Amino acid sequence: MAEKYSRTSYKRKRNADNRETRPSAKLSYARVSVQKACFVLDAIRGKDVQTALGILAYSPRYASSIIKKLLESAIANAENNNGMSAENLYIAECYANKGPTMKRVRPRAQGRAYRIEKRMSHITIVLDER
Repeated sequence: MAEKYSRTSYKRKRNADNRETRPSAKLSYARVSVQKACFVLDAIRGKDVQTALGILAYSPRYASSIIKKLLESAIANAENNNGMSAENLYIAECYANKGPTMKRVRPRAQGRAYRIEKRMSHITIVLDER
């Protein structure tokens, strides 16, 4: 008799085949704009993790402290979940996507009000082995 078709079993099998095996870490709702995060991410893209940690430690930007913690988390994920060694890892992908914007009101002269936009971003780092 033929195997019974089930939508969930089909989707489960399909998703298992397409699962991402590279270690990664994602930070959602980071209180830094995408433009400011990308300055730091562009500096470390493609580098090995030890060099990237050194760059982030001495970068004067606020986003570098956030991204440094995220990179350390991705390294820990690679070691604990995938059994990779930290010496062979490099940053395969790193990007920041736009998150929601908090809108605030700033009082101005003559009774006017200006809108202040406090932007957020979702930052992702994907590592790989050399």
